[in-house]
Amino acid sequence: MLDTIKNTTYPFLRNFRDVRSLGLIVFAVIVLLVSWSGVKAIQSNYKLEQQISRLRQENDVQQLQNNNQKLKNQYYGTSQYLELAARQNFGLAAPGEKELIVPKSVAMAHVQGIAVTAVTQTSEAPKKQPFYQRNVQTWLNFFLHRDTASV
Repeated sequence: MLDTIKNTTYPFLRNFRDVRSLGLIVFAVIVLLVSWSGVKAIQSNYKLEQQISRLRQENDVQQLQNNNQKLKNQYYGTSQYLELAARQNFGLAAPGEKELIVPKSVAMAHVQGIAVTAVTQTSEAPKKQPFYQRNVQTWLNFFLHRDTASV
């Protein structure tokens, strides 16, 4: 009976008794572990390359912004900018020029388009209508391309 038990063992288990089979199995496990760690290293390198690429792009954008700011600073130092700033901020003029002061109402009378409607809307007193009526009227004016100053 003991002899039949020894012979009824599974045939694939007989291969584990051989040292060469065990060596192949251990070798296969080592290859799998080394491959797995290699894949992890490749994945981490890929992520690091993505970060490097993103940081380089950010660096390039920042470099362009710095160059743009340098150009603005150079422009602010030119006589052309200083002349424009003096005219706008201080009302100064170049020697030999005459400065004309035009009232706002006269200047706006000669302006066409959106600026006129904005000025006329702010100067008129708001009508006594509920909000929903003003809202509907505003949408109708918008869709029908009406000038709100003439309505």
